[in-house]
Amino acid sequence: METPFNDRGVSVTRNALSSAGQVFPLRDVVGVQVVTVPKNKVLPVTISVLGLIGAMAGAIFGSPAGLVCGVMLVVVGWLTWATQDVTHRLMVQTADGQREALMSTDREFVERVGAAVDEAKAAAVQKA
Repeated sequence: METPFNDRGVSVTRNALSSAGQVFPLRDVVGVQVVTVPKNKVLPVTISVLGLIGAMAGAIFGSPAGLVCGVMLVVVGWLTWATQDVTHRLMVQTADGQREALMSTDREFVERVGAAVDEAKAAAVQKA
């Protein structure tokens, strides 16, 4: 059996897409789509604003503990923002609905998997 795509634990054969322990038979796959999930802005901003309010309250009331905790929350908010990644997901559309087949920070890789699925489906249609 020929394996047109096999990389990073993901394989696409003429019969199925296999990723992260999930197997999607190509006869059931209606289409694939790459979806980009941006960084979450709400959580880091909320943490930082609460920290800034706490730091200001600590400074106003002369509370070193309030000031330190507020500054620490501002730093945690910034770290939350800095350590987030933009993720890309390969969504597989079947008759049962849409399911996530793959998630990665490398968009090119996810697009290559999607293209391999499309090529395998096209090859199956030509043989039939």
